[in-house]
Amino acid sequence: MYQLLLRTDDILRQRRWTTDSERPWHTARTLVWIVVLFGMTYGAVMGCFDLQSAGRLWQVVYSAIKVPLLLFATFALSLPSFYVVNMLFGLGHDFRQAIRSIMASQACVAIVLASLAPLTATWYAGSSRYDSAIAVNGLMFAVASGAGQWILRQNYRTLILKNSHHRIMLWFWLFVYVLVGIQMGWILRPFI
Repeated sequence: MYQLLLRTDDILRQRRWTTDSERPWHTARTLVWIVVLFGMTYGAVMGCFDLQSAGRLWQVVYSAIKVPLLLFATFALSLPSFYVVNMLFGLGHDFRQAIRSIMASQACVAIVLASLAPLTATWYAGSSRYDSAIAVNGLMFAVASGAGQWILRQNYRTLILKNSHHRIMLWFWLFVYVLVGIQMGWILRPFI
């Protein structure tokens, strides 16, 4: 557990291993596990709204599964168009580093979501309104996504220094990711 916490700290501090090309499979596996564990943590709390109602306990399980699924599906569905546009801009030689940076930002989103889980639980304890629960979770995802974008931007600095077209790719990723993420959130509903 201690090693896992050290890894999460490394992601938030943009340590070299998070975008390391020397051990790509080890890095990818670690980042995937972080997304799964921390995404499930937030998802379980997200599904805890109105637990006294019948059948709501299953919602905790469903939401715990759906949050990492949302993050992975959004990533996977955004990737093909991102790849094509990268190739059109002649950035194919940097694509692996770009993907590692995006994966680190996905892990950051999951970490920040898990860190916001106590706030979500506190909100649930103080409010029984479903619409406010949706709004609070939307806010939590917005904050986590903002943190993920910040990490992505930091990791992308070296790419942008190599070729300024990477700045366009950063904005393109954000645009596609937001569109696909909203759609996936709609398809996978309900989370609460």
